[in-house]
Amino acid sequence: MKATSLKSIVGQGYGGFWRCKQRYRIVKGSRGSKKSKTTALWYILKLMEHPDANLLVVRRYERTLRDSCFADLKWAISHLGFDALWKSTVSPMEITYLPTGQKILFRGLDDGQKITSITVEKGVLCWVWCEEAYQLEKEDDFNKLDMSIRGAVPPGLFKQITLTFNPWSEQTWIKRRFFDTPLPDVFALTTTYKCNEWLDERDIALFEDMRLRNPRRYRVEGLGEWGISTGLIYDNVEQRPLDLRTLLQDRALRPFHGVDFGFTDPTAYVGGLIDEQSKTIYITQELYRRGITNQQLIEELRRLGIRREEIYCDSAEPKSIEELRAGGINARPALKGADSVLYGIQKLQNFHIVISDACPETWREICSYAWLEDRQGRQTDKPNHDFSHCMDALRYGATPYINAKGFSWSKVF
Repeated sequence: MKATSLKSIVGQGYGGFWRCKQRYRIVKGSRGSKKSKTTALWYILKLMEHPDANLLVVRRYERTLRDSCFADLKWAISHLGFDALWKSTVSPMEITYLPTGQKILFRGLDDGQKITSITVEKGVLCWVWCEEAYQLEKEDDFNKLDMSIRGAVPPGLFKQITLTFNPWSEQTWIKRRFFDTPLPDVFALTTTYKCNEWLDERDIALFEDMRLRNPRRYRVEGLGEWGISTGLIYDNVEQRPLDLRTLLQDRALRPFHGVDFGFTDPTAYVGGLIDEQSKTIYITQELYRRGITNQQLIEELRRLGIRREEIYCDSAEPKSIEELRAGGINARPALKGADSVLYGIQKLQNFHIVISDACPETWREICSYAWLEDRQGRQTDKPNHDFSHCMDALRYGATPYINAKGFSWSKVF
């Protein structure tokens, strides 16, 4: 073994993590915070210390494991000088501690059956490591994973699930469940690159440059604060108080209003002003309601002061548009063509978007509106539908000004 003390193995910042025996060990860390390497080192040493323990390592997609957790654990074995004591195979993907036969197993959550039917030949399955845990979009997926380590364990052993991940949207269930309310069976830690003493001067210079050039990204990737830094669709945004009466005095600003119909999904209305010359959008009011009828929507729009203003709506709902018009709302269809969503998004990305602090749902969505990833972890050109309602309403309302390719406008009534 190359290192003999805790400090020389993991360095600073992870003492509590190393000693933790609570069931839930949750680590949110910035880039370069050594969370994955530290976790891999912990598992190799603790598996050797506890001869009845076995480990299950999971990610959302199984094929992403080989170049991440599998590689990190093999690195830890080599770093500690234990290569002769461990054997790794790719098919099936597993790592075996040769003196006892203990296993490190690897599974993807894309096949739920593989998670619920795991057994080990030696000892008990008592530890689970879920890397990039923010990809567990539903809390129910985690609960199923939690049930994979059930039953009694030998004296001196303990059951534990470790979640490691880069910061993600503050709307994630992980924040609510593990960070917002301290619980006795939870150890929650946020780490940053500043606790990684093995970064060199050039590594640190990259973070310092990010701090100066892109403070918002630095808060997430450098300081580990909640937020999305990669794959976010709109990043030129801010939230602050807006005085509509003051804004209306600027003759360069033009009004816009958009509605995305829903019922089980929320119905969303977004309204505000747009400056085509300065490429600035001011969002001053919103409506965000589930289970709302069109008649109730009409009443809510009137309450917001909407009378004869043009409101552009999803053309896939002609009956709803007709009902709004019958109720005195000047609703118009935003007729969509091929790739209209992408073209609309690309045009809006050229704008600076300012959102009133009176519009919390619009702000919540825009901070989480990101491109989906495919099974290989590659970014697609499809937005996350879960945060698309206010975003669609914004796009519908603004399209008369952005004149995106793929859109046409028609007064069909």
